[in-house]
Amino acid sequence: MKSYTDLIKLIIGGKMIKNITLALAVLSLASCGANMSNSENNGEPDGSHASAEWQIWAYTTSAPSFIGDFASVIGADGSILREGTNGWRCETFMPMPEGGFNEPHDAAPACSDKNSVAWAKAYKAGTVPEMEGDGWMWMIHGDLGVDNFTVGTDGEKDAGHMHYIESGPHMMLMPKDPSSLDGQSTDYTTGAPYVMFKGSPYAHLMIPLVDYYSYQPESSPK
Repeated sequence: MKSYTDLIKLIIGGKMIKNITLALAVLSLASCGANMSNSENNGEPDGSHASAEWQIWAYTTSAPSFIGDFASVIGADGSILREGTNGWRCETFMPMPEGGFNEPHDAAPACSDKNSVAWAKAYKAGTVPEMEGDGWMWMIHGDLGVDNFTVGTDGEKDAGHMHYIESGPHMMLMPKDPSSLDGQSTDYTTGAPYVMFKGSPYAHLMIPLVDYYSYQPESSPK
């Protein structure tokens, strides 16, 4: 059986990352979290999906409870719905429609550490990310998709993009140095970690979790 160090090297092509604790968490959850995406859906509050209560539930369950339960939560309008204690931040990456999101997946919610928050802000603004180190982001509810090679195509599923992938549960590594991923595969159909937006300032490693292909089964490994 391979050691944790060997497995980490397989994921990142032999380049050790600085935050080894989170790397081990990725491996542990990816290998034994077969029911994670379903278990995190328990406890959905009644009432409007635009309410603060529903948003807190939907956004924080985009990460495991040991992160989401203690994270800050930002509402769809940019307001702080809850102050956190662990340095993580959970929020939606999509504009809220009138009446709220139908389900958490429609919100494409994420829980991010401070470096990934900086990455996301730069991505939305079209600027080069300025990060203190590598960043991590959880998206257990998945997202509405993007062309794997084209920045800024979020949610454009019906726009005819050639390499569009609507993701189920996954985690992402946003490296401070995007070129550190140059040797990694961009093939999103194998089930293995792959690079999105290769060659751009926003290049990052996608790490599929259980049910990753549930929204786009035609792209699953054959």
